[in-house]
Amino acid sequence: MKLSHILGIVVIALAIGIIVATAGDASSYVTFKQASELAKDGDDKLIHVVGKVQKNAQGQITDMLYNPAIDPNHFEFTLVDNDKRPEKVVFNSPKPQDFGSAEQIVVIGAMQGDHFQCSKILLKCPSKYQNGKLETTEHESSATAAKTAQL
Repeated sequence: MKLSHILGIVVIALAIGIIVATAGDASSYVTFKQASELAKDGDDKLIHVVGKVQKNAQGQITDMLYNPAIDPNHFEFTLVDNDKRPEKVVFNSPKPQDFGSAEQIVVIGAMQGDHFQCSKILLKCPSKYQNGKLETTEHESSATAAKTAQL
């Protein structure tokens, strides 16, 4: 066998190994009902839930708790998933800046008892540069950021 063939096989094997390793870390998009079932089964993998913030008839956010004077790293809100199921979400970091203007929200975390413990929030906000397009911003929990910084 030629040296170039052996080198090609090694490169392909490395590529397959990298794909398999990263595929195991991928989280899935689910509803709150599915997230509850996963938690009951003991599955503690990170999952994504897509939804919208619960608002009243005047368009104001309801069921939101954030008081930076008491605890700047505790933010709670109610998210309604794509199946119209509302669920309390807890984020142990400050409230994201553009939270009120978000069209859609993706929370990443896991169900813990009566709430969804969120480690990261992705906000889909209307783009200020192009009409009809959404702009995504990512907000990470300070506990998760500290772990990432230590690695």
